[in-house]
Amino acid sequence: MGNMDICERLRRKLKEAVERSRADGMLLSGGVDTSILALIARPSRGFTVALEGASASDLAYSEKVARLLGIQHKKMEFTAEEALATLPVIIKTLKTFDLALPNDLSIYFALKLARESGIRSIMTGDGADELFAGYAYMAELLPEDLDRYIRRLSQNWHFSANELGRALGVEIRQPFLDGDFVRFGLEIGPELKVKDGAGKYILRKSFEDVLPPEIVWRRKEAIEYGSGSTKLHEIINNMVTDEEFQSAMNEFDIKFINKEHLFYWRSYNQVVGEIPKARDDEISCPCCGAAMGKYHCPTCGFSRPLL
Repeated sequence: MGNMDICERLRRKLKEAVERSRADGMLLSGGVDTSILALIARPSRGFTVALEGASASDLAYSEKVARLLGIQHKKMEFTAEEALATLPVIIKTLKTFDLALPNDLSIYFALKLARESGIRSIMTGDGADELFAGYAYMAELLPEDLDRYIRRLSQNWHFSANELGRALGVEIRQPFLDGDFVRFGLEIGPELKVKDGAGKYILRKSFEDVLPPEIVWRRKEAIEYGSGSTKLHEIINNMVTDEEFQSAMNEFDIKFINKEHLFYWRSYNQVVGEIPKARDDEISCPCCGAAMGKYHCPTCGFSRPLL
């Protein structure tokens, strides 16, 4: 099957998945995933958030997509103080002290903005990076290893938007995770997912004639970078002294990655409590002792090398 045939099938399959995942609004980052969904779904409203005072590329890109597609676009900037005050809520909801929490903060604020705007269901771009090799580390894998890794991911992937949405009373719709579309995505060879150093190559190629090149070939940015919330890492890291960190490393049976990790655990310890230790039949995380999957611990965020 030629590339054009695959592109045509991909467009058709994704359109069908979008039809099965209709929602009142959309979390719009202006990245290729949500831009493609916006192009197909034409939602009435899109929502974008960013950390105040940060260089947040999502604001500019999402505005461009919203203007291009005629979507009513609502933006909000949250402060570092609001982020710090909200962290315990997110930690309690997700039961984690993962260093990726700034990602979850941005999702939470966007979902909260949507709910306050009367939205009851929201579409997200979850799953596209996992299914089509959007992360930089995936581009470094050999094709056969990449294919095997994606298949393993598809059996046990997890997205925080679902839990955060439930906590806020917003239903999450995820077209890229539609069962039929996932099966189709797994059929596509890894050599079409990463090509010429570009992840999500076939997904981008399928829509390059209907979206501006600066959108469809936009470099992958984690949510925390696009929303500017990566700035929180430095702020939080500076809230813990070297002495406090060293003392905690000596006192607790947890291998904290850095001072920010300790900060999150302190909140976890207050709002969640003790870490549930792995049973004898589970894989024990070498960092915190909780049960973990093959690659990642959902409690502390520890990740094993892929190979």
